[in-house]
Amino acid sequence: MEKILIIDDDRLIRRVIKDTLIRTGYDVLEAESGEQGLALVKNEQPDVVITDYQMSGITGLEVLSEIRKLKLEIPVILLTGYGDVVLTIKSIQLGAFDYLEKPILPDQLRSTVANAIQSIRSSKTLNEVVYTETYSDSIQEENILIGKTPQMKDIFKNIGRISMNKVNVLIQGETGTGKELIARLIHYSGITRDKPLVVVNCSALTETLLESELFGHVKGSFTDSIRDKKGKFELAGEGTIFLDEISEISLNTQVKLLRVIQELEFEKVGGETPIPMKARIIAATNRNLESMIEQGKFREDLYYRLKVFTIGLPPLRERKDDIKDLVIHFLHKLNKRFNKNVNKIGEGVIEMLQEHMWYGNVRELENTILQAIIMSKSDVLEKDNITLNQRIMEPLMHDVAEESFISLAELEKNHIKRVLDKVKWNKIEASRILDITRPTLNAKIEKYNLVQD
Repeated sequence: MEKILIIDDDRLIRRVIKDTLIRTGYDVLEAESGEQGLALVKNEQPDVVITDYQMSGITGLEVLSEIRKLKLEIPVILLTGYGDVVLTIKSIQLGAFDYLEKPILPDQLRSTVANAIQSIRSSKTLNEVVYTETYSDSIQEENILIGKTPQMKDIFKNIGRISMNKVNVLIQGETGTGKELIARLIHYSGITRDKPLVVVNCSALTETLLESELFGHVKGSFTDSIRDKKGKFELAGEGTIFLDEISEISLNTQVKLLRVIQELEFEKVGGETPIPMKARIIAATNRNLESMIEQGKFREDLYYRLKVFTIGLPPLRERKDDIKDLVIHFLHKLNKRFNKNVNKIGEGVIEMLQEHMWYGNVRELENTILQAIIMSKSDVLEKDNITLNQRIMEPLMHDVAEESFISLAELEKNHIKRVLDKVKWNKIEASRILDITRPTLNAKIEKYNLVQD
């Protein structure tokens, strides 16, 4: 019979967990403090430890840390009443098997413990990782990545793992899902937190300018190159280079990028001296790279070099249970920024927001809340103040039904053209509706040869 240790200073919670586990067939030990729990760990050698995070005395994270220092391969499950991204990442980095949020659901508890027991039997425990108390303030800024849905919890756990290894990461997701925020969270929560993070928007520059931007150039290598310039790879050093919209780089640049990854060195444009490449690459795209490979628009070898680890961000319409928490977060954030005090949510607001399709994802939601805050005349976020952007997307979805076999590129081209025509080619307004920058819009116009009728 497997032995489970419960550490919690709340006697009622211990009793609920104990009763559930005893009925499941486990032998259960109890401790009302972290100190007492650690003594039982040393003396009783339990198979699994379940510990609360917030306790008087030492915390659950400290219990976990001490167990790891003892080199004991015991799965530790953390309990918390705080849906905190930073805590999730810290616990995974320390080697926690999993974490559960209170109130504890019996089925979820039984399933998690069973998985932990199976991990012992299979000798497949998580790798230990380095823990440090020092976290960059930048990680706190990433709390826009709020998520309690299973997809987002899994993403946060994976970030806890990969942030402690300098592997290349490919982030895939629709526009506005938070791909750059994920990249920043990976960078600032792991071993690169004290190193540079360099961001490159691959769609905003022509091929020649992009190569100069990535690799740098030497004086006189082309017109107007009046001095040597360091490229983004060199500036990133041993940190992270984030290549946003990686799908937009030319095949010629793809070849050069592949060589950099393979050889771990590069040369400046016009230069001959190899420069070591020590940065971790995080790439992001809102397009289907596998489809582009089939079309001959993206190199398969580069694709597999970039996707050592892949994170797929779900669109907001697939995690609508997160909308309420996101709204609360945006109210807090935007109230401070714009000196407002909209701190209440009117009846039916969340339900209305959850029914919307959110093709612009989290970015569209933030913009919607911002507009509502500005329009609000009281401290309540009312339905009447919220404007949902539907008139542009409805004809697009009609086209999807009728043209279900057109490519994603053709769909994007048609949508951008429709938006531009709708706003009479006002690029500022079109950029706002499309949730892209002006340089990105200009690049799309050039790419698709769009002209005003």
